[in-house]
Amino acid sequence: MLVAISIILGKYLAISIGEVLRFSLENLPIIFAGIAFGPVSAILVAVTADLVGCILVGYAINPVVTLGAAVLAVVAGVVPRVIRKHTSLGDKITIALAVILAHLCGSVIIKTVGLAVFYDMPILVLMLWRLLNYTIISVCEFLLITVLLERDGVKRQIDKLTSKSK
Repeated sequence: MLVAISIILGKYLAISIGEVLRFSLENLPIIFAGIAFGPVSAILVAVTADLVGCILVGYAINPVVTLGAAVLAVVAGVVPRVIRKHTSLGDKITIALAVILAHLCGSVIIKTVGLAVFYDMPILVLMLWRLLNYTIISVCEFLLITVLLERDGVKRQIDKLTSKSK
């Protein structure tokens, strides 16, 4: 389900800005999977959504962009677990750090390199635009994930799914 949501948000409901910039919430299900279920689940969502989404829409598969999606997933899954294990930061700060660091590593750094090379664009200019884009997207995703994780029904479903896997 999270793969399908990511594809819909990223490939069909995205707002394109030029050839390489898109405003979308395609990473929302990936980051949610990382926070709720861990890095392995998030990687499966990220890589599957990237590959299947590209095939469905006709985009060229860019292995560096796929790697960026996987790194975003790992960071989103690992950061909350490390923070909860070693600090007493609140849930909202933990979620904010997971979203920000995931986008910084996966979207702003790695995916930008992949796009810059693929489209033969100046990397610094592209990175600055993507940093602005993902700052806005991070705020939106933080707010949506926070609202989702505060819902009792969502918490119950996460608990059901994670308790079966233990």
